[in-house]
Amino acid sequence: MDKKTIEVLEAILKKVELIDNNLADPNVTKNMENFKKLNKEKSAIVDVAEKYKEYKAAEKNYEEAKTILKTEKDKDLKELAALEIEESEEKMNKLNEEIHLMLLPKDPNNDKNIIMEIRGAAGGDEANIFAGDLFRMYSKYAEKNNWKINILDRSDSPAGGFAQISLMIKGKDVYSKLKFESGSHRVQRVPKTESKGRVQTSTATVAVLPEMNDVEIEIKPSDLRIDTYRSSGAGGQHVNTTDSAVRITHIPTGIVAASQDGRSQHDNKATAMMMIRSKVYEAEQAKQQSEADSLRKNAVGTGDRSEKIRTYNYGQNRVTDHRINMTLQKLDQFMEGNIDEIIEGLIKDEQKQLIEKNNI
Repeated sequence: MDKKTIEVLEAILKKVELIDNNLADPNVTKNMENFKKLNKEKSAIVDVAEKYKEYKAAEKNYEEAKTILKTEKDKDLKELAALEIEESEEKMNKLNEEIHLMLLPKDPNNDKNIIMEIRGAAGGDEANIFAGDLFRMYSKYAEKNNWKINILDRSDSPAGGFAQISLMIKGKDVYSKLKFESGSHRVQRVPKTESKGRVQTSTATVAVLPEMNDVEIEIKPSDLRIDTYRSSGAGGQHVNTTDSAVRITHIPTGIVAASQDGRSQHDNKATAMMMIRSKVYEAEQAKQQSEADSLRKNAVGTGDRSEKIRTYNYGQNRVTDHRINMTLQKLDQFMEGNIDEIIEGLIKDEQKQLIEKNNI
């Protein structure tokens, strides 16, 4: 482990010790806000601190075993020392790799809930049907992770699927896993409406936005235009009798968000405002960051067939993620929500890029 990393880790150990001392002081912790702040600071660094303690213990065993190997004459003790050196070295290398990953800059949005928008793009009815298939895939993946889904807005397609559907996904580490799904998804298959058995290429776009609250991003009321209209979604009969659906336009950017599946105009307005905050935040991030690892790294694009992050080939039961050149010959399982293999590949690729960028 290099000197720079050791200095960082030693500073982390001292900080954890200082926080523990403060937490043991009633005068410091009688302020609940201060108590929460200290615990939050500790939780952010305690895991890497414990991992570094493991590394130091393994390093100590390694050095002691080396001394025994050099000074001891007993054959059995020398053999034990040689074995200890091998095991300690292996453990140190493993811990070194884990610690470096833990020291990588954290995406501040990783633990947030998300707003996901899925739209049929190029390909007409088949694109909308595929948008429905993607919604089902993500719903099953959410179920496997014990996440909760709420439909925010939807526009059903007469042929099946959705012209557009917006949903909120809540749970542990949702954004950290699904942020890679933003982009154009291409499907290659024979549509149900195709009488001659010809394969058609269509696309649906996915946008993944972190949920933002009104403290994290402030929007002036004067910058908003709020319209109400008659709801037509699957919100129940009560929404069809009044103008309960809400559409909000952020005038400076032209960004629009709508909600019609809430039980009241008040609910729909709150939902649309939440969507506006996330969309405006994303637009600001895109404007401010031009590097490859910005929030818009995997921008949705126009939905054109050439702008793809992933291809779903039904005829060959194959799914390919073009960003990491990973191909799986099990599309049938993938569409049932078993997408972790590609998600993990994308996470590792992000970590690799961060390591290269930060010279870790």
